[in-house]
Amino acid sequence: MLRTHNCNELSVEHIGVAVTLTGWVDTVRDHGGVIFVDLRDHYGVTQVVLSSDSLLDGVTRETVVSVSGTVTKRDEDTVNPKIATGLVEVRADSLEILGPCQLSLPFEPAHSTDTREDVRLKYRFLDLRNPSIHNNIILRAKVLSFLRKQMEALGFLEIQTPILTASSPEGARDYLVPSRKHKGKFYALPQAPQQFKQLLMASGFDRYFQIAPCFRDEDARQDRSPGEFYQLDFEMSFATQEDVFEVAESVIYNTFKEFSSKEVSKPPFRRIAFNDAMLKYGTDKPDLRNPLIIKDLTEFFATREFLEFNGRTIPFKNKLVRGIVANYLVKKDGEGDGKKAFEKAIDAYSRSIGMKFGCGYITLEEGEFKGPIAKFLTDEQKKELCEICGINEGDSLFFISDAPAVINKLAGEMRTWIANELGLIKNDSFEFCFIVDFPMYEYNEEAKKIDFTHNPFSMPQGGMDALLNKDPLEIFAYQYDIVCNGVELSSGAVRNHNPEIMKKAFEIAGYGEEDVKAKFGALYTAFSYGAPPHAGMAPGVDRMIMLIAEEETIRDVIAFPLNGNAQDVMMGAPGTVTEQQLREVHIKVRD
Repeated sequence: MLRTHNCNELSVEHIGVAVTLTGWVDTVRDHGGVIFVDLRDHYGVTQVVLSSDSLLDGVTRETVVSVSGTVTKRDEDTVNPKIATGLVEVRADSLEILGPCQLSLPFEPAHSTDTREDVRLKYRFLDLRNPSIHNNIILRAKVLSFLRKQMEALGFLEIQTPILTASSPEGARDYLVPSRKHKGKFYALPQAPQQFKQLLMASGFDRYFQIAPCFRDEDARQDRSPGEFYQLDFEMSFATQEDVFEVAESVIYNTFKEFSSKEVSKPPFRRIAFNDAMLKYGTDKPDLRNPLIIKDLTEFFATREFLEFNGRTIPFKNKLVRGIVANYLVKKDGEGDGKKAFEKAIDAYSRSIGMKFGCGYITLEEGEFKGPIAKFLTDEQKKELCEICGINEGDSLFFISDAPAVINKLAGEMRTWIANELGLIKNDSFEFCFIVDFPMYEYNEEAKKIDFTHNPFSMPQGGMDALLNKDPLEIFAYQYDIVCNGVELSSGAVRNHNPEIMKKAFEIAGYGEEDVKAKFGALYTAFSYGAPPHAGMAPGVDRMIMLIAEEETIRDVIAFPLNGNAQDVMMGAPGTVTEQQLREVHIKVRD
């Protein structure tokens, strides 16, 4: 080895020992002829003292060097408690340049997170030298190792599934790979190992897992990396929905407890039906750190007579109405921070998200209801609302009213905004829940047909009997999601392993048996040779690490991510190829 110790290893026990360190020159400080260099490697930082500036000839920041010298104790006034080696320093006898830094830096690695993301990603090798980003990648490796050990301890077998496979309708666009040997035909990169893991169950394997790469040609979000991502994919034979939940709860709880100091909700995680989630939280990805609950007030306003004011009836009579109770009177009066400012802000925000008339409200203040809606309500109606919504002194009831297609979304966004504005979110915890009982089907207005809502491979609740005898829009599926702090970590399902039930399920969505065979031929055939009941899910590894690391964007926990436009600006991908390469795969690029 070119070094005797790493830059995080030296302590008072090494005083007087001759050592050789290697690493990057992090900082250089000249204190009146005595030069201090902070030397950084993968493990940490050590201070090096140089008695002659001649040793620094040709050395700039980020130069890779080898330093030999003796470990000495630091003076009391120079002790640095922020680093592991803060009690000692190395008095250098020699310094050798191993890797010169010949170009001016586009940014200081230590402050790279203050740089524009496109510049950071172009010089990602420098960005990864930033301690916080560097530590995220170390954290990622530790989490992956921990996940593997847990799955193996639970009896799961790690099996790799193909990267080159057939195009399959999985809900997003495929990445296609042209074949050289088979003109005009294409492989596809897997959006998920969905069919393969089910085929493994049909093959007699009992418990499968892999940390699986998945590829989807979809737009980026803060919690979604375009192009590729990784998930903890697992499947179990002879398993129920609750069996899957038990595995997921154990693995996820242990992982978050191991790598975060935040409070983690203990198993069993809450089970929330999809319809209840949409009503109470306005989303199927509820943030349970937010204590606010949405109330459905549609029936209240549909079944009662209301006062008129200046010839107007209450603005949302005979409409879908939701209500949210919160106390904003706790806001202190003052510049930009009083209740008047809050009222102005909520009106502006509600209009910005599409509420044409803003957000109406009533406030119980000193025993009297105030606010723009109060004038439309009788005393008896106000009392009823207090009972329905649990309104107490100082509380306000905010009203959201709109069409069925948008009412839940608007109510959910208002719930989040109000909680954030009033500081109600519990930021020191991870709150998990399962969303269950997803509708099997929905009506596709554009196509004018019934379609799958989620996963076509899911088993309908009630099996064949439900498919034959129930309104398709009233059938629930054994589908479920794991949600943490408003972020969807995973989806999964009890699989439809019966070819007859599968055929009927697809028939309802407008697909004949030949369509099923054409799209999912191997799976359909395998199930015809005897397949066990099976179930599974696939928590997103990148999202888990993003939450644990408390990063706002998923790209900060991936070593070499694509940018928000699905480009690798460092390597120049996607890029052009030669005409010869195109000819070999029978491709002609059109203008």
